[in-house]
Formats: sequence, structure tokens, C-alpha cells
Amino acid sequence: MKGLSKVSATWQEVEDEAAGQRVDNYLTKLLKGVPKSHIYRILRSGEVRVNSRRVGPDYRLRGGDRIRLPPVRTARPATAPRLAPAPGFKPDVLLEDDALLAINKPAGMAVHGGSGISHGIIESLRLQRPGERFLELAHRLDRETSGVLLLAKRRAALLALHRQLREGTAQKFYHVLVKGDWHDDKRNVKLPLQKYVLASGERRVAVNQGGAPAHTVFRLRRQWGGYSLLEAELRTGRTHQIRVHLAHLGFPVAGDDKYGDFALNKQLTRRGLRRMFLHAFKLVIAHPRTGAALTLEAPLPDELRSFLSELDAGDPRVVPAR
Repeated sequence: MKGLSKVSATWQEVEDEAAGQRVDNYLTKLLKGVPKSHIYRILRSGEVRVNSRRVGPDYRLRGGDRIRLPPVRTARPATAPRLAPAPGFKPDVLLEDDALLAINKPAGMAVHGGSGISHGIIESLRLQRPGERFLELAHRLDRETSGVLLLAKRRAALLALHRQLREGTAQKFYHVLVKGDWHDDKRNVKLPLQKYVLASGERRVAVNQGGAPAHTVFRLRRQWGGYSLLEAELRTGRTHQIRVHLAHLGFPVAGDDKYGDFALNKQLTRRGLRRMFLHAFKLVIAHPRTGAALTLEAPLPDELRSFLSELDAGDPRVVPAR
């Protein structure tokens, strides 16, 4: 067939980074351009062998496994423009070793490409580090949220981090400024969240009894007339969890363009706060290789610290919208 190239039967040794991955997912990435239906067919027929034995699509690979790949036809990739990292993006590295990469994510940059975004942080980092054999996001932050972002440089590390996040043993802390006078030193908020889609196709989240369980712990850190600085600890990791919990309680996040006080946001923009005041300042995990406790911290960005200084000075220009 025109546009297709023939691939001979080969043997592939599984690297340690792929340990724990399902064989069907491994083959999908390895045999780019081959339909999934064909991958399942060659698995069912026994044309794919692992250590000379037939395996099902759910077989979990181990480092050193030898996979026989039968002759398949793969689509020849079309010529595409050469991508470049996002202009001006220089990662602020908080920690790096052979298993992890932690950076201080800037506000306004998506963690990965998507609708209307050609590339995000993960794509830019891969382009900047062509020698990295494996680099994946361990978790995500909203585009307008800054702070600690963790990536895995080994598949085993990624699986271990995902396990911690899933089981709730990883601790995630944020600084968030809200409109209003928060009264409790500590408040546990347990409100289920439901995703929905607007007519425009944009996704949103709302408190709904039929939604997924969501738990946030808020602690009051500082207060000014009409503003409160909170520490938010995520006990679950639902989409937009902090923002929706606070908006539902009547304490919208300063600068939030989805769930916030839009009149207040316009005023804050004129006063120099041109982003959402939500910053992931600390992440506590067990190192996926050594098991040692690891605390990763990102300082509050200059623009957020500057706005707090205005509040400290009692700037009369900064008055919450009523």
C-alpha cells in the first residue's frame, strides 16, 4: 500500500523503565501508526511472544523481558514542521536526580499540549532534553496555577508516585488568597464534585451530591479587611477542587476567571494582579526509589508577594468589590 513501510520481525528487550506496563500499551507506543485492533489481533494469534511464550494484552512487562515482534506495516510518518520548546521557557529546577525532576511551574503555562495549545511544559522539556529516555508528568496543575510540579524520569518512579497520590500518602499544600473574611483557623471541607461541559465545549466542575468525593483542609494564615490568605491541603485530587470548594462556600479565589468574582478580578488586574492567586507551595512524598521522606517547596512568586505587600501597606486602591 502506498505510504506504508514494511517492518521485519524483530526481538525487543524491555528496558527497566517499562517494567509494570501492560504489553498492549507498550506495543501501541512502540508500533506507532499500527491500529490498536491489529495489535490485539497479533497478541491473540500468538504472533507476539514474550520470552518465547504467548501472552494476553494485560500481561505486565518486566525489565529484561524479550518480545518477538512479527512483521507489521506501519504508516510512514508525514513530514511535520520541527517543533521548538515554548519561547522563553527555562525550567526553575527545584530538585533532580536519576528518578525525579521537580520544577517550579510558572502561571499561565499548561502542563501539556491540548486544545488550542501546541505544546506545554512536558513537550517543551522533552524537546530540551532529547537524551532523556523517559519523562512523564507525575501529576498536573491548572494552567493558571504556579508551584511544585513533579515529573518522573523512570517508569518505576512514575508508578510509585501514582500509587502515593492514589492512596493519599502524598501531601499537597497550596497558598490561596480569597475574597472575604474567613473565620475558622481550620476547616475540613467535604463536598462532592461533578464535572460538566458548557455549550462552548469548555469543562466546568460544580458541587453535586452525585459527584466524586472531594476533601480539602483549609487553614487560615493571614487576614486583611475583606481578604484572607489560606493554606489548602488536598486530601483528594479532583479537577479544580480548591477553586470550586471555595467558590461554593462564598470565598472566591482572587483572579479566578472561571469560578471567581469577575468584577473584583477586573479591579485586581488594574492593580497589578493579572493572574489567579493559587500557588502549590509544598509537596511531601516518599522518594520512589529510596523511600526517604522528601519535601519539595516553591517560594511564592514575586507578583503574588508584591500584592500581599500592598495589602500589608493598606493600599486604599485595593478594595473588594461589594
